[in-house]
Amino acid sequence: MNIGSEQAYALGIDIGTSGARASAVDRHGNPIGFAAAPFESPAETRQPEAWWTRVRQAVENLNSKVDLTAVRGVAVDGTSGTVLALDSRDRPTGSVLMYNEPCPESEIASRIARHAPAGSTAVGANSGLARAIYLSRGQDAVTVVHQADWILMMLGCPARISDENNALKTGYDLASERWPEWIERAGMDVGALPKVVRAGKKVAPVAGYLRDLGLPKSAFFHAGTTDGCASFLATGASEIGDAVTALGSTIVLKLASDRPINAPEFGVYSHRVGKFWLLGGASNSGGNVVRALIGDNKLGELTARTNPEQPLGLNYYPLLRPGERFPFNDPDYQPRLDPRPADDAQFFQAILEGMTEIERLGYRRLEELGAMPLKTLRTVGGGARNPAWTLMRSRALGVEPLPAKSLEAAVGTASLVIAALEQEDA
Repeated sequence: MNIGSEQAYALGIDIGTSGARASAVDRHGNPIGFAAAPFESPAETRQPEAWWTRVRQAVENLNSKVDLTAVRGVAVDGTSGTVLALDSRDRPTGSVLMYNEPCPESEIASRIARHAPAGSTAVGANSGLARAIYLSRGQDAVTVVHQADWILMMLGCPARISDENNALKTGYDLASERWPEWIERAGMDVGALPKVVRAGKKVAPVAGYLRDLGLPKSAFFHAGTTDGCASFLATGASEIGDAVTALGSTIVLKLASDRPINAPEFGVYSHRVGKFWLLGGASNSGGNVVRALIGDNKLGELTARTNPEQPLGLNYYPLLRPGERFPFNDPDYQPRLDPRPADDAQFFQAILEGMTEIERLGYRRLEELGAMPLKTLRTVGGGARNPAWTLMRSRALGVEPLPAKSLEAAVGTASLVIAALEQEDA
């Protein structure tokens, strides 16, 4: 029996690295129900059949808790740059390249570099385009789609539809809003790629699996987004100057801007999300450094012994190995982790100070490139729970941190639907 206290207005589905999640939100954007279906093994993260199994589990679990018969729109987010090949009947061929898997053939990346315009986000072995070209050459491959596109198809969407955010690193041109001619010369048949629309756009009436589950015939599928963009929206950030820092394995900054800024020389790129552009950059520093150098067991005790009121000023640049992507792009940049204090708490504090400076430099870099100054800041990820680090960051950035409305990407994806419906009803 459904037990939702309010009728669900939008349904957001997130397929990520740990499993699938589904969230129902009311017409005000407030989450009223959530369900998760974790992957049962690491191998499932790159198996389309497992993606679909976990999505069904999450949605059906949510349906048992919340009344979904009033849903007006559905959208899906997926991991940015994850692509899979489909056969002539839109079935996966079994060939998948995940967001963190480079294209296996260096010749493909070289060819893209020869034809891509300056500043293109599709350059490099780690681009979605390089992966798509490689998969398009596989046995039985007829088309190539992004992870979120395929899940939308499985939910009942009758066409291969993608969104600008997922398509960006596959070479989609945001200015002309089409697949550009140069990607054909780079080796990608444009006809094998999905149709692309703006994130959140209504694309087709709900059919198939979701209709069978009980969603009304008046509900529509909407174009989704990437997991990163969805996580930003979930926090409640929605205005120019709003920023979200993700303190996970790496430090990822995202800032809402009134203009796009793409500066690959600094590791900066832009997504169009609703009424603003979302600027992003990711450092190689972050929780991975803390985990390797400090471990997880002592963090509470060491945090209690740090003294943010007395900065150590050791000028650390915490990296595990040479190479940085943002706030500057230097594959040979060297870590700085000396001198090492004898006290582990001071060593930990020096690492946090170094990562705080990276965050400050990152937002300064975005402003130097033309972004609006930082107005508000929300934080997600494990590092957001460290009070000493929060104090350091607040002082360095000159803003008081705001609480995140939600930490679930599925909520952010549902908010895309809400925004589209509000515009339609206005």
